[in-house]
Amino acid sequence: MRLLPLFSFFLLISFISRSQTSQKAPGEFSRFDYRYIDQYVWLEKNNDPEVKEWINQQNEKTQEVLEKAVKDNNFLFKIKDYQSLSTNTLPSKRGKYFYSNYRLDKDKPGVLHYRENLDDMPKELVDPYSVYKDNSVFISNYSPSKNSKYLAYQISVDGSDRHEIRFVNITKQEYLEDVLKDVKFSNLTWNFDEGIFYKKNANINKVAKDSTFQLFFHRIGEKQDQDQLILDTTDKESTFDYTRKGSKLFIIETNKEESLKNYYYINLSNSTDFTLVPFLKNDSNNFEFVNFKNDSIYYINNKYPWGSLSKFSIRNPSVQTTVIPQYYNHLLLDSYFTKDYIICKYKHEGNYYINVNDYNGKLIRKFEAPYSMNLNIRFFDSKTNELYVTFYSYTISYLNYRLNIDTGKSNVYYNSYIRPKPTLFPFDYFETKNITYKSRDNKNIPITIIYKKGIELNGQNPTLLEAYGGFGIISSPKYDVGLLHFLEKGGVYAYAEIRGGGDKGISWHKNGRKDKKMNTFNDFIDAAEFLISSGYTSSEKLAISGTSHGGLVVGVALTQRPELFKVAVSKVGVYDMLRFDEYTIGVRHLDEFGDPNVKEDFDYLKAYSPLHNIKDDVNYPITLIITSENDDRVPPIHSYKFAAKLQERQAQKNPVYLMVKEKAGHYGKIANYTDRVKQEAEFYSFIWETLTK
Repeated sequence: MRLLPLFSFFLLISFISRSQTSQKAPGEFSRFDYRYIDQYVWLEKNNDPEVKEWINQQNEKTQEVLEKAVKDNNFLFKIKDYQSLSTNTLPSKRGKYFYSNYRLDKDKPGVLHYRENLDDMPKELVDPYSVYKDNSVFISNYSPSKNSKYLAYQISVDGSDRHEIRFVNITKQEYLEDVLKDVKFSNLTWNFDEGIFYKKNANINKVAKDSTFQLFFHRIGEKQDQDQLILDTTDKESTFDYTRKGSKLFIIETNKEESLKNYYYINLSNSTDFTLVPFLKNDSNNFEFVNFKNDSIYYINNKYPWGSLSKFSIRNPSVQTTVIPQYYNHLLLDSYFTKDYIICKYKHEGNYYINVNDYNGKLIRKFEAPYSMNLNIRFFDSKTNELYVTFYSYTISYLNYRLNIDTGKSNVYYNSYIRPKPTLFPFDYFETKNITYKSRDNKNIPITIIYKKGIELNGQNPTLLEAYGGFGIISSPKYDVGLLHFLEKGGVYAYAEIRGGGDKGISWHKNGRKDKKMNTFNDFIDAAEFLISSGYTSSEKLAISGTSHGGLVVGVALTQRPELFKVAVSKVGVYDMLRFDEYTIGVRHLDEFGDPNVKEDFDYLKAYSPLHNIKDDVNYPITLIITSENDDRVPPIHSYKFAAKLQERQAQKNPVYLMVKEKAGHYGKIANYTDRVKQEAEFYSFIWETLTK
């Protein structure tokens, strides 16, 4: 009842906004036999003063509601409290040293530290605030040179995917003057201690079609305009990835149509000769390059949907050998190569484990993660033959262990600076179910459901359902203290591993892409119906949320089955599927969604495009749409137009809120502790408020 005055206030403001925006000149678009009017094309002009004023008005209204929700609930306090009581993961070992990011000031970005040995006191190495005097910048990646003389670190300046690369002399702990700008989707790949390879973006307008077509080499001490151009695919508009393995730089080029790949390598040395040597041309198998060792290319063989590790000689790619076969229903997630071992990480029915194999594929040792926990391999100590790993789950913070490959023993690891803490709750305090539900076409869809043990599942439990469902991405548990408090208060959390993701292998992705993309959305809607029919919740107690592709999933579910949900929170989603290819990296996603310029593809995109399936006579659920002003992966114009169209209809009685994060990109406000916890508290407070009041 307390929200009713706010809702009434919103409706008044919405009416005022409707009278203002309806006067804007619409855009008329015609494709094939379909003609449509876009009343909100004016919102695509990000820098227009009227657009900025409209955004400010939206933020003011939304911030008022979020601040009230945070004030009325205790999520912010609990998030801070639980974070202070949670454990930290092991450092990352790269080259000679161990690296950790520490928060020295809650209002400033984390500071990168290093240590020579795990037991050493960490030393400060890179403080991004001291370089930029801005609390919104943060270190997105870093890499030491071959002999750990220098460290290259990548900086997110304003949230955009276009970053800067800077350097520090590790031994002297001195910043270098070298600065590389307009770096996008780039690795930090060294050529010994001489310099790095990087990808450069040529966009003038950030939200224009992506133009990251050039690979450069930068030598330490030189200006960026002196950098050596290694590869330029501008004319072909092909994309490429690259990685260093051993003494070679491997480049994998994908053609514009995303149907063929070319594979090259460069023999690295201290010279300036970076000649590309092709070893596989016009390959349509699209295997996944993994490693190069002992003159052989190791790769994931896509003929086997659950993941099979194979190899071929770089001198004779036609002769292929299976090293580790696929295990049906056991999904190969990752592989880690040491001098003597190939260590493979698997997921099986919500459980995680690693197999240690020799280079002939023989199984040496198996280690299972406890309590359905995820695990990350941090590093390997060849002297003791021990693997250092971190276990964690949605509800259990980081547990650091040493796994002895010789004996099979596992021991908790801690020292004076990496200390253990008691768990916030007993391991069995929350119930975690890894089960399946039936889709409408009779497929078994995995779903993880978590709730506090002992609560009454009476169909009235506040429930949050999430999913991603795109690009073959494999879901995994992530420790989340905001979710922890949501569960502690009696909430139910569900994550559906819908088609389009990679949770059941390559086929799972293929059956949720392009003309089969509706399977993705149907699976998500079916998950909601399963939760309701199974007595976990009701439509009046169900919230849905998703990010990026997951935001698209929420947008489709919202417009197709609005009666199923009380509230929807969609973050940085794609909503205009008829023109998604015109902005940033949308043109790289034709293989996932289809091409709007092809009639067959256009027809099925039109059938689910959230922006174009909003009906004038429907009152959609309470909705919060979140985006960022500098998101050049999924431009905020998608969110602007979707929010405006939902708001400006007479039938819309439930409030529709838009929050635009300033000085932020695709991942929101994450640079400093204060912004990060505020963002998380707003999300959970808003959901809890709307589901329980």
